[in-house]
Amino acid sequence: MLRVLAVDDEEPALEELLYLLRADPRIRSAEGATGATEALRRIGSAVDAGPDDPAAIDVVFLDIHMAGLTGLDVAQLLAGFAAPPLIVFVTAHEGFAVHAFDLKAVDYVLKPVRRERLAEAVRRVAEQVGGRSAPVHDTNHDQIPVELGGVIRFIPIDDIAYAEAQGDYARLHTDTGSHLVRVPLTTLEERWRTRGFVRIHRRHLVALGRIDELRLDAGSMSVRIGTASLAVSRRHTRALRDLLMRQTGR
Repeated sequence: MLRVLAVDDEEPALEELLYLLRADPRIRSAEGATGATEALRRIGSAVDAGPDDPAAIDVVFLDIHMAGLTGLDVAQLLAGFAAPPLIVFVTAHEGFAVHAFDLKAVDYVLKPVRRERLAEAVRRVAEQVGGRSAPVHDTNHDQIPVELGGVIRFIPIDDIAYAEAQGDYARLHTDTGSHLVRVPLTTLEERWRTRGFVRIHRRHLVALGRIDELRLDAGSMSVRIGTASLAVSRRHTRALRDLLMRQTGR
């Protein structure tokens, strides 16, 4: 049974969220706060009191756009707590999803909140709270949130064959389609370096294990990934060739 604090500076939205939360049988209690300052005060008191106190908070359902401190600011401050509550962001703006999961959010629910979508967020929270006594594998770094038809979905990073720069965005290519995310390719390159992704061009970041073929033609190099043929820039040619040689043990 979960103890919830919902935070939103728009009272109608807060009341609607509390109504939906209190209707879920997995929720023991759901209280509201109308701003970041009030929320931080209540969370601080709950953390000081300990997990067995009646005022303890398991999870915060947190709006992002609020007057004064934003929900992202609150999440960053909570990261400094010894044992902070879990966080679910509830917002009308899908563009902050990647940042939200960098802050270890359990889920990211778009407004207007649908009952079934909120129930899925509660399920995710309940699983993590129930597993806190044992080591929990952090799946947030194994997935990346993308927006599909107004809903945030989670794409396994292992499903991504390559990423393509599109200005300040990146398009992620999988076997079943592509997804545009609001994050620069240079940021993905830094995050995914240890996951076997390599930069082959200013426009492309590829999963090394998904390269089907390396082609040399009149001094130019390209790689084939499925049906896509991607050019390798001269500055990346030697490094890529060395990586592929090490991978094959040659």
